[in-house]
Amino acid sequence: MANFESNPIAAPLGRGAGAVLDRGGRTGGSEKGENAGPGERIAGVILGMDGVLLESEPFIAEAAVRMFAEKGVRVSAADFRPFVGMGEDRFLGGVAERKKVKLDMPRDKERTYEIYLDLIGGRLELLPGVSRFLTECERQGLKTAVASGADRIQVEANLREIGLSPSRFDALVVGEDIKRKKPAPDVFLETARRMGLDPRNCLVVDDIVAGVVAAKAAGARCLGLTTSYSADQLRAAGADWTADNLADASLSVLAW
Repeated sequence: MANFESNPIAAPLGRGAGAVLDRGGRTGGSEKGENAGPGERIAGVILGMDGVLLESEPFIAEAAVRMFAEKGVRVSAADFRPFVGMGEDRFLGGVAERKKVKLDMPRDKERTYEIYLDLIGGRLELLPGVSRFLTECERQGLKTAVASGADRIQVEANLREIGLSPSRFDALVVGEDIKRKKPAPDVFLETARRMGLDPRNCLVVDDIVAGVVAAKAAGARCLGLTTSYSADQLRAAGADWTADNLADASLSVLAW
């Protein structure tokens, strides 16, 4: 059985090419049904939050830096990069372990969120292509969901800032809803369950290696966005397609 302990994943190397690439590095995507086994037709799309719908990582990293500074510990935003997408307990705890600092949890996490909420007011925006992609999913009758390892307070604040109501989605799964964080598949398994779908009928859109690994472990197909990692890194982790963002993603990723 795979070991899904929350170990740091390789650090990001940069963005990938703009065109959608399949795992073989070819542009474009398969025609509807191609390579899909019996019962494996797309019925739903599970979207990660940060790096997919919006970019909040710089703000949560800044909030964490300030929280550590209040404790007299100097850290940088780069220290948190290996722990992105693993939930705030690991996001903060991983750096604390490396710096040999004892955190006062949940107080330090709550303080980080206080700082974060002050930072993001009026500063978060939808990433390119999100509105078009969601509209196309709805046009095709596909269920949609947001799945994030972040705590509910952050997820709901982010969605409010970018003008997306949780009611627009068929399911919303957050860090408190799951025990094991990415790269374990739990967040996507639970999201598919709440959508009433088999994970094999779902496309996961994520932007980190741990998210791709989690999606594939859940049995889903995966579109990896190069917000944080290169296309090569995402494909090596198992991504079926890659693109810079949802604006660059061919709608063929919804055709299987």
